Amino acid sequence: MSAETLLLAILLLPLVGAVGIIATRRNPDVREGVTLVTASLIAILVLVMACRFMDGEVFALTVIEPLPGVAIAFEVEALGMLFALVAGLLWVVTSIYAIGYMRSHNEQNQTRFYAAFAVSIAATMGIAFSSNLFTLFLFYELLTLATYPLVTHAGTPEAKRGGRVYLGILLGTSIGFFLLGILATWVITGSVDFQEGGILSGHIDPAWAGLLYALFLFGIGKAAVMPFHRWLPAAMVAPTPVSALLHAVAVVKAGVFTLLKVTIYIFGSDFILSNDVTGGLIWVAAATILIASLIAMTKDNLKARLAYSTVSQLSYIALGAMLASKAGLIGASMHIAMHAFAKITLFFAAGAILVASHKTAVSQLNGLGRQMPWTFMFFTIGACSIIGLPPFGGMWSKWYLAIGTVEAGQWMLLAVLMISSLLNVAYLLVIPARAYFGQPQPADGHDNGHAHHHGEAPMACLIGMAASSLMCIYLFFNPEPFYTLAGLFSSGPVDPAP
Repeated sequence: MSAETLLLAILLLPLVGAVGIIATRRNPDVREGVTLVTASLIAILVLVMACRFMDGEVFALTVIEPLPGVAIAFEVEALGMLFALVAGLLWVVTSIYAIGYMRSHNEQNQTRFYAAFAVSIAATMGIAFSSNLFTLFLFYELLTLATYPLVTHAGTPEAKRGGRVYLGILLGTSIGFFLLGILATWVITGSVDFQEGGILSGHIDPAWAGLLYALFLFGIGKAAVMPFHRWLPAAMVAPTPVSALLHAVAVVKAGVFTLLKVTIYIFGSDFILSNDVTGGLIWVAAATILIASLIAMTKDNLKARLAYSTVSQLSYIALGAMLASKAGLIGASMHIAMHAFAKITLFFAAGAILVASHKTAVSQLNGLGRQMPWTFMFFTIGACSIIGLPPFGGMWSKWYLAIGTVEAGQWMLLAVLMISSLLNVAYLLVIPARAYFGQPQPADGHDNGHAHHHGEAPMACLIGMAASSLMCIYLFFNPEPFYTLAGLFSSGPVDPAP
């Protein structure tokens, strides 16, 4: 398969899958088969592309040029390859999990769910492989629109309200700030192409560069930097597989990925470092890390706690991007992958708990670990990876982010990372501790009488959790694929290597 054909296949296959899902809507088994086959093919094609890319093959494709110098065009570079790998591999895992969850929970509108999911993955691949800001913006907006029916899936007043917040903040920030930043970049440089070393150097007064960076930082609402983070907890009304997609695979990662792309290929790390472009803005990320962690500690609803955890973890990536050093960028890009595998495990576990025991609050989980030992074991693995403990993959990304703060002499930022990790311990590990060692509350008489009927979630849910949690462990011992890709766009690897 030629490079162009392979690139086109990855972009179009999820859309073909969506059509197939709608066409087979009358037969759930066939419809879910189409979902699994499409997701599996995407995973295989992305792995093939990654191997060929690492061997030096060039993937580029221009579709159309609506304006002189502004094209809908795609090109594969290391950061995009890393993002596509995460999204491509996790779509399969999420699809397996979703089948078990949606059936057990007797969800309505399952065809619409799987079709919108496939379109969302197509948009994600478009974002990953965009060769300029114009193309990226188109797919960024498509992703917002494709995930809206997923957020409002339940159709309840609460779901519709969550959907309005979701759409309002994401479209408001992207059109109000992000699009303005893209237009300003085009006016200043005459280009919106992603370019090694950035395109702004020599074209903009460094004093104005910070303002332009702020437009991108706050305009990329999917990165959930405070105060534009409320859409993320609001989207918690969606079914758990959607939460997994939003928080681990597509939406939030599209946000921080876009911020990294802008940092590296529009501003350029040398330009940022030599002119202190991100000076005060980096403290917005630092504040988000701590404030979101503190809010997470107050949330009794399990998905709400995980949502604020995601807000906090995303700003680790934003912080690494704004450090703009080799170690900072390596840590930020590795955290895209490490956080994805860990957080999807946690959301899978939250959904499994809901399906098997109908519990949604942390305070209700006492003693549940005895009925659902596998679910809480997988949860513990995901939690330890997010905290950054060995032997779990999350340790490496946090390690490089910490090195980045030390290299920059930013001891306060290092303290922020350390305090946040301790807060992670406080609001995450208390959950399996309650489940394994807590006494079931006698006050919960109705539920307690049926406690012995609780078992594990359906097998498909367990398979999904097992796959993602095993990746958390595997990536500790072999972070090499993501580390190598990170090294390619951050001006070479740094020591000590994993």
